[in-house]
Amino acid sequence: MVVHRTPTPIMYRVVAGILRTGMRAVARYEVTGIEHVPTQGGFLLTPNHVSHVDPFPWAHVLYNHGHSPVFPAKGSLFETPVVGWVLRHAKQVRVDRETDRAREALPHAARALAAGECVVIYPEGSLTRDPDLWPMRGKTGAARPALQTGAPVIPVAQWGPQDLLPRYARRPRLSRHRTLMQIRFGVPVGLGDLTGPEAPETPVAVATATDRIMAAITHELEQLRGQRAPTTRF
Repeated sequence: MVVHRTPTPIMYRVVAGILRTGMRAVARYEVTGIEHVPTQGGFLLTPNHVSHVDPFPWAHVLYNHGHSPVFPAKGSLFETPVVGWVLRHAKQVRVDRETDRAREALPHAARALAAGECVVIYPEGSLTRDPDLWPMRGKTGAARPALQTGAPVIPVAQWGPQDLLPRYARRPRLSRHRTLMQIRFGVPVGLGDLTGPEAPETPVAVATATDRIMAAITHELEQLRGQRAPTTRF
C-alpha cells in the first residue's frame, strides 16, 4: 500500500487509479535517481517535454512513492465540462496564460510548496520544437517560485514517451511490446546563491536560475540518450 505524504483528494485517487492501469498496459519503466526526490517538505519538479503523454510515466513513479504531483493547468481547461470539475476537485493550479492573471498562479504554487506538495512545472512551457527533441530554452515559470520559496528543484529527464505518442501525433503507437520509458531524476539544482534576503529576485537572477534548471535537465537527458546535446538551445 502506498502511503502519501500529504492528503490526496478522492478525485485525484480515482483519476490516478485509472491512469496507472492504462500506463501499466502500454509502458514499462526504467527509473534512476529516485533517491534524489525529497522525502519531506515541498519541492518543484521540472521535466523535459517530448510528448503529450509524458506527464504520466514520471507521475506514475512519483505516485507509487507517495507523492501526488500538483500541476499548473491552463485556465481554459477549468472551464471545460467534466475536465474542469475534475481539476478543481484534484487540487490542481489554474494558470491563465497570456493574461494579467498569469502571475496569480505563483501564490497558489507557493502555498502548495509550503504545504509539502510536489509542484510540477515544465520550464519549456510547451513541447520541445528542437528537431532532435532536446530541451529548448526555458521560460521563467519554474525559476520564479523556486527563487521565491527556496524549495528544492528536481530536474527530470525522460526518453521513450515520444515512441508511444510522437510529438503532435493524435494516436498512440501501440504494439505487443510495452514501450520503454526511461526516467532519470537528478540532484537538486543549485540555486542557493540566488535565494534569500541577501539575493533579491531580479531579472538576472531569474534568467540565471532558468539557465541552470535547463542545463540540469539537459545533462540528465544526455545520460539517458548517451549523446551530447547541441551547445545552442533551440
